[in-house]
Amino acid sequence: MPQTTQPDAVPGDRSLDEAYAAWSDAAAAVLAKARRVSADELPDTAEALLSTDTLDGLTVRPLYTRCDETEEPGLPGTFPFVRGADPERDVTMGWRVTERFGDDDATAADTNQAILSALDNGASGLWLAIGAGLAADDLATVLKGVYLDLVPVTLDAGADGIAAARALLAVRANADAAPQAAAPTAATLTSFGFSPLTAAFAERPTVDAAEATALATDLPAGVRAFRVDGTHFASAGADNASELGLVTAAAVAHLRDLTAAGLSASDALGQITFALAAGDDQFGSIAKFRALRKIWARVAEVVGAPEAGAAVTHGVTDLAMTSQRDPWVNMLRTTIAAFGAGVGGADQVTVLGFDAALPVDRRTSSATFSRRIARNTQLLLLEESNIGRVLDPAGGSWFVESLTDDLAAAGWAVFTEIETAGGYRAALDAGWIADRVGAALARRDDSVAHRRTSVTGVNEFPNLDERPLGAGVADTTDLPLGGPKLARVGRAYEELRDRSDAVLAADGRRPSVLLLPLGSVAEHNGRTTFIANLLAAGGISAVNPGPLAADGIAAAVSEADTSIAVLCGTKARYAEDGPAALAAARAAGLDRVLLAGPDKEWPAGDDTPDGSLRVGIDAVSTLTDLLDHLAPAGVSK
Repeated sequence: MPQTTQPDAVPGDRSLDEAYAAWSDAAAAVLAKARRVSADELPDTAEALLSTDTLDGLTVRPLYTRCDETEEPGLPGTFPFVRGADPERDVTMGWRVTERFGDDDATAADTNQAILSALDNGASGLWLAIGAGLAADDLATVLKGVYLDLVPVTLDAGADGIAAARALLAVRANADAAPQAAAPTAATLTSFGFSPLTAAFAERPTVDAAEATALATDLPAGVRAFRVDGTHFASAGADNASELGLVTAAAVAHLRDLTAAGLSASDALGQITFALAAGDDQFGSIAKFRALRKIWARVAEVVGAPEAGAAVTHGVTDLAMTSQRDPWVNMLRTTIAAFGAGVGGADQVTVLGFDAALPVDRRTSSATFSRRIARNTQLLLLEESNIGRVLDPAGGSWFVESLTDDLAAAGWAVFTEIETAGGYRAALDAGWIADRVGAALARRDDSVAHRRTSVTGVNEFPNLDERPLGAGVADTTDLPLGGPKLARVGRAYEELRDRSDAVLAADGRRPSVLLLPLGSVAEHNGRTTFIANLLAAGGISAVNPGPLAADGIAAAVSEADTSIAVLCGTKARYAEDGPAALAAARAAGLDRVLLAGPDKEWPAGDDTPDGSLRVGIDAVSTLTDLLDHLAPAGVSK
């Protein structure tokens, strides 16, 4: 086995070195036993073999120790703001539970009633969509009875942003103050939500950047113009490091515009907030929010205003991670995402509805129910789990601090590449940003296709008996918070499920594959279960007749009425019964006979199966090929 040493070992700390070496030896022994080799025959150290590479290109080691300790990052609200932007956060409230309104066709009066009800039931921030059902002139009605000095309001008005911003300023100037006054903090900011540079990438309607900059130069305290939106990149497939680098580059472009318009660096920094996608990788989300604050503090330091470098952040659960199939699982995904954003120090968090990936006309639950579950997800974390009562609870963790530093460095590297390319606008015009996000999307899609990345209910443990959604639903991008570049994680599998639904509607049955289990249940059950799960991910049902001998295969094929079968058994059983079973399957008229497990398990002989289904294959490609054979487009059985 290669020599193992503790990385960055503390000089002279013999006890730590010895403990780390003992752990390495023990881990190597377990790995060697699993591989049926000696520890000396392992190809690398235990640490290297147990490390995980993220889609950002970072390496997560299996064990972190005091040798990974980083420099103390200071207190929340102080430079470099890693531990939080707000030195005065109310720990009894935690982050703001920010609920989104305006994506439906509700009237302004009905939206107002829904807002007041939400505020009565735990919401503490508002995010208003203008342009779908609501107009800028509706804001006075929509916000009637809302104490705007206590409740942060963020706009998402697209091309109507300037008009909506002016309307909100008027409403704010005439709004009643709360009975008990409170000093403005990072938690009570009003944001116009302008993000023209990121919206340009996402191909979403937006304001003119010059108009937005002009408006930002003369705003009252507590109001910020720009909300640089990283979700535009994340929903298109960007990894965490890319999202960080891209929002930093866009924000720096706005910073240059603002200072060119006459604002000081400090005042210009005070016109910018950020939105980041919170995903179901809880540690990745925690580190991402902390890393953004570290990066932005460095930008503020470079422009000479370090005291103004607190990045105020709005965490939004990632629309791209949500599934259309088995959407109830999204409740679990968004819980983890909200936890990650909250623990990571987001000032506001929005949990999207569990059915957010579905077209509105395909949703089976009321909007009220979806809102209540999303809101209560956060309230459970805050009120029952008390997550918000400790500022930066992950701070000091050797792993989290190391991951924060690594992610900040990776994000900074992306930012400096953009600067080298001439800045955000030049990189966007040259296609550099599209290429960067496209490459990240390709890596993610490849991982999902090979099931290295699991999507529960989609590429793992799918439920074929759930209600069909209809043709073409998986391709839908016309969703609230969607857009032309939305690329959901599970969409490739869900497109296959849509095809299966179409066959079911036309023929009354789904495409199916026959399993040919060899040997006892104990012998074949692992592989029949694996194959059934794999096939279901593509909308193909598995017909399992139970253990078969060669003389029973013809009858099973006749009854199954399918042209493809999969032999399922152990290597030993393949050696004993496989050739006869394969011959019987071919004689029964099957077009294809596949093998469950690696090809190398099949015994040598003149005939071999027509392919294998095993761990690590490109499942999307394989399932597409099977569907093409079982149910060619436009052909029904």
